[in-house]
This record gives sequence, C-alpha cells and structure tokens, in this order.
Amino acid sequence: MTNTSDSTPPPENGSPILDVSIIIVSWNTRKILADCLCSIQEQTNKAHEIIVVDNNSSDGTVECVEHNFPHCLLISNADNKGFASANNQGLEIARGRYVLLLNPDMIIFDGAIDKMVDWADQNPDVGCCSCQIMEGEDLIQRTCFADPGLLSNFIMEFGLYKLAPRSRVLGWPDYHYWDRKSEKQVDVVSGMFMLVPMKVLKEVGPLDPAYFIYVEEADWCLRIRKAGYRCVYKPIARALHLEGGSKSTEQIKPKMYVQKQKSKVIYLEKFYGVPGRLAGRSIFLGAMSAKWIIFTVFNFFLQKPSYSAGARLSSASIRFHLFGAEPE
Repeated sequence: MTNTSDSTPPPENGSPILDVSIIIVSWNTRKILADCLCSIQEQTNKAHEIIVVDNNSSDGTVECVEHNFPHCLLISNADNKGFASANNQGLEIARGRYVLLLNPDMIIFDGAIDKMVDWADQNPDVGCCSCQIMEGEDLIQRTCFADPGLLSNFIMEFGLYKLAPRSRVLGWPDYHYWDRKSEKQVDVVSGMFMLVPMKVLKEVGPLDPAYFIYVEEADWCLRIRKAGYRCVYKPIARALHLEGGSKSTEQIKPKMYVQKQKSKVIYLEKFYGVPGRLAGRSIFLGAMSAKWIIFTVFNFFLQKPSYSAGARLSSASIRFHLFGAEPE
C-alpha cells in the first residue's frame, strides 16, 4: 500500500477537520481518472482530501497518481478487491465531515462538490444525496432508482417497463416518469456521486463487502433510510459522467452481467430472507430462459451479432442460477 498524503495536519482527538473526503476507486482508468482529479482541483474550494483506491491496475494508474497528483492519498491494492471493499478502505481513513463516493469517470463542474456540501449542511435529516449527472451538454442521465426488491426486479427483468415507461407503476423501478430536473426523495442514490455525512457513516457502518460490484449503494441507502434519514437527489449542481470510460461491462460483459444478478440475489436474501433469494432466482431464471429462446430464434433467422450476444449472456445467467457457475 502506497500512501502519499497532503500537508493537512492530522485531526485532534479523532475529530474531522476537513469538509469532505472524496473517495475514488480505480481499476485501469488512468486517463479518465487524471481528468477527474484535475476537475476536482479546479472546481472544489472546500477543505477536502482525495483518497484514490486502486484495485491492481495494469495501465500505469498508480504511477500517474503518484507522479502527477502527489496531494492525493493513494492506496494501491495487490489485487482487485471489488468496488465495495475498496471504497471501505477509503472510508476507514476518511477525515471529512462528509464522505463522497465518486466514480473515476466523473468530471466535476459547476462547483458541484462545494454546492452539495453547503446544501447538506442545511439539511441535517439527509443521510445521502447526489447532484444532477449529465451525459452530455444537454442530456441528463437517469440516476437514482427504487429499491431493487422482488417487484422491481420482476418488472425490469421481464421488460414490462417498456410497455409504459412513463407510468408510475411500470416506470417505477428506475423512476422513468421523472425528468431529473427537480428535487426528489429517492430509495437509492446512484453510487457514481454519493455524498454521505460522516455521522451517518458512523451510525450505519460502511458498504457491505459481500457485494463485489453493483447493488452496494442500494444496500447502503436502505440502511441509511432505516436509520431515519432521507436519500435525496438535488439538482442544484451538475457533474459530467463519461459513461463507458471505466473498465466495466464492455470489457468483461458476461462476467459483469452475471455479477449484477448475483449482487441482486445477495440483496434479496439479506433483506427478504431465503424466500426472497428463491423468488429472485426464479425471476432471473424465468426471464433469462425467455430471453435465450427469443435471441436464439431471432439469431437463427437473422444472424445478427446482437442476437448472438444476447443468447450468450442469457445462457451464462442460466448456468449461474442453476449451477452456480460464473463466467471466467
């Protein structure tokens, strides 16, 4: 582990002296991480620290941070610990009044971090919040979503939301009826920009390391809400998400496709018990079996790569839920 800390003096009596601790987990994201760190430096005036947790990158990420961003605190892992566990490493040493989980493919502008900290200071009943996330100059990303329980998974996996996406029933799992231009109390704040007061972190604990990646923010938000706090989307500031820039599903798609469902099953069992796990697996098996048949038939007649890929993903999911076999 490599630690390169800033010149801020250590806190006295264990109390935080910084406004916000910004935690970024990186895995082979050298270029976009550099852009993210530069944007933080240019756009953030609040007293802060940046903690970069690298999950054994092979693209020179560690060397880039050490050489170009010596003010950051760097934790260099010998293996890929996953998103939740790596964030927890940062949370463990954070000194700020707030902690901000930030994806490495985020660009801060509009003074987003400063504005969100100021707003959170004025709303002590908020346990987690996020700003407006942009995908382009005029395109707002549909961040935040409803609790990923059984009904939500059923609607999403069987594609029922496509029948009436603007409906408050079928469009409920991802709040498709909402344009993200107004404040909203939500079930889950998306983990790409997630601001949490230190007092809330100490009360509810860190992320659950059972999730390698995906759904960890839903688990955290549910625990935050159960503790009596609100999770809120507040579009008073904006940040840009360079979606697809980090190492994710495009590079190891079958593995990540199955991992997302695996994390959802973990969530269902944790909060809904064994019946939740069994019902969740039944939903995934039913939906994936139907998709496999559809993709296989369409591919037989039309021979399109997208149909072939869909059949492979569905098949990988079926094998996991039936036999526990995860893609390499």
